[in-house]
Formats: sequence, C-alpha cells, structure tokens
Amino acid sequence: MNKSALPDPFEQARLDKGFGEMNDQNDPVKILLRLKDVRKSAKNWKAFQSGGEEVGRIVVPSEVHIRDTRQIPFEVDPPQHASYRNLVEPWFKRPLEKEYQDKLKAIVETVIEGALKEDVIEVVEEFSLVIQSRALTVLLNTPFSESKTWIDWGTHVFRSEESALDGDKANILYDYIDNEIDRAAANPTDDLYSKLLASEIDGRKLTKEEVKGVMILTFAGGRDTVINTITNTIAYFAEHPESLKRIKENPEITNTAIEELIRYFAPLTHMGRVVTKDTEVCEHAIEAQSRVSLCWASANRDAKTFENPNDVVIDRQINPHVSFGFGTHNCLGATHARTLMKIILGVLVNKVTTIDILDHEDNIEDLDQFKRKVGFHVLKVKFNA
Repeated sequence: MNKSALPDPFEQARLDKGFGEMNDQNDPVKILLRLKDVRKSAKNWKAFQSGGEEVGRIVVPSEVHIRDTRQIPFEVDPPQHASYRNLVEPWFKRPLEKEYQDKLKAIVETVIEGALKEDVIEVVEEFSLVIQSRALTVLLNTPFSESKTWIDWGTHVFRSEESALDGDKANILYDYIDNEIDRAAANPTDDLYSKLLASEIDGRKLTKEEVKGVMILTFAGGRDTVINTITNTIAYFAEHPESLKRIKENPEITNTAIEELIRYFAPLTHMGRVVTKDTEVCEHAIEAQSRVSLCWASANRDAKTFENPNDVVIDRQINPHVSFGFGTHNCLGATHARTLMKIILGVLVNKVTTIDILDHEDNIEDLDQFKRKVGFHVLKVKFNA
C-alpha cells in the first residue's frame, strides 16, 4: 500500500448498518457513517445539538474534563449562533484579500525554499507546523514572532505523548489566551483579540469569557487539521509526482484538486452532537441526551455519492464533501485553509519537481471498532528543486 494512502476503515459498517459505536470515557457515542445521514443530522440542529449544557461534550474525545469555556460559535445553537457567526465571519473572510494572500505566499515560499536546501526535512514538525503557526499570525493579525511560541507547543494543544487529553497542556493554551486578552484590553491593536473586545452582540459588549471562547476555537480548530492536511499533501505528491506536474500544466484544476485532497484526507474525522429527544437514525433508536458523532471521514467515502471514493481524483467534478462540516456549524476557518492550500500548491508546482519519502510513522486514530489513519507522526522527505 502507498505510504500516502488513507484507507477507509468505515466501509463495511457503513454498508451493513450505517453506524458504528465507541466508548468515550464511559460516555458512549453512536458514529453516523453515511453521507445522507451525516448531512441530514448536521442540518437538524434542534434534534442534534451543539450547544448543550455540558461544555466540551460534543467533541470526540469529550473535553468536559479539561475545559469549561464554551467554544464560540461552535458550541452555540440558533438563534444565538447567528449573532456570533455574523460578528466574526467577516474577519474569517479576510483570506480572500490580496494583501492577506501575499503574506501567506511569503511565508510558504520561505519554508519551501528552506526545505529545498536540506538533505532531509521532517514534514510534521519542521514544515507543516511551521507553516500553520506562521500563517495563523496572519489570520489573527498578530506579530510574526508569536508563531515561535506556538511552534514550541508542538503539534497538539490538548494532547501529549502520554495522553489523548492532557489538562496541563490545555492550560498552557488557556493561560496564554487569558494573558493576550488582558494585553489587548490594556493596549488595543488591530488583532483579533482587540477586535472582539471592541465588538458588540445583541446591544452589549462581548465578555472576556466569550472572547476566550472564540480564541480557543480559532487555535484548536485550525491546528491539527491544517497540519495533517499539509503533511498528507506532501506525502501524496511524493508518491504521485504526475499529479503535481498535471496541476502545473493545468492550473485551472487547482481548486478542484484542493477540494479532492481535502475530501480524501478529511483532516477532522468526526464531530459530536447531543441528541435532544428520542429519535431514530439508520433505523436505530437513539435516546435523548445520548451522543452521536457525524463522521465526515466516512461520509466522504460513501460510494452512493462518490465514484471511486478511495482514489484521489484531482479533477473530480462532483464533490459534495463534508470535510468542513455541513449546515449551521460549517467551519469558520475554511476560507483560510483553502487559501493556504492554494498557495502551497502554487509554490510547490513552481519550485519542486519531485519529493522523496525517506522515513515515516503513521498516525492512527483509535475509535474502538475503527482504527483510522489520519496522517503521520513522522514524515521525513527530500524536496528536489
């Protein structure tokens, strides 16, 4: 099997029952696997709730034991969700601006040009994490020097070598954000912290706790996912140089290729919801206050919608993937992620001919009955100019 391949562990269960099951810290989760069910449930926010009383319970694994700040607007349901979303959405559309894109391009070119000078580079820590962290300074409009702090945190903000949920490590992020909010309150700048502190919602100023909720989501939601996407992209083009060449010769398919890579990689496997009333999914009863997860990764491989779902088809024309979610809670950072990917591909096709994989260690996510490769713990490569 190719090193860059991400097999579909959900296929048989998706065909047989349409759902899977896992035990998450003694809080069971039904995993919805079919695209139709995932989309329908994501859209039905009244029955499948994101808000809920317990902060962090919709995340899988649950974060109720390491977080008491509600992530905004992610853990807020309509109608209040719209007020928060309308407030922050213009900020997260800034990647469409030329000045923003020029800053990202300078970051990406610097990293790729540096990689070309090395005999070996470890992609996860020395390439993807660096690009993700430096690009985040553009999204937040904070000093470039802050990226050094975020790089030093490593690839995960809630996870350590010993634990899938590390409260001590999570507190590093929370304390950092608290300090930055206090700094912005005392000395406002043009960064996102200051923007939020100066904003109003429903006729009142945002509280510091609400600002913290937006910032936690911004840091946590766009870290592992972006790192995995960049790393998997490098692995894919290492084993498929013909695809890199094809994009260079046919730049008009770049956006299509990006959507296909994001469909195939599905950097976030799934996201949970809390069921508000007794209901039924896949002809299976689900009790009120129990948890389900919307499995984006499985839905993206549903053969009822995607022809040859386990292949990367870089010019795929019909591609209603759900890697950025679906319905009310679609990903705020999608524009930033797509823009960053477009710039990475543009620089790669102009500066890199081939990439050699020298060593790798897969990153396997354990979902009880399912074991899913989400990317790599280690990926050592040689970039060739």
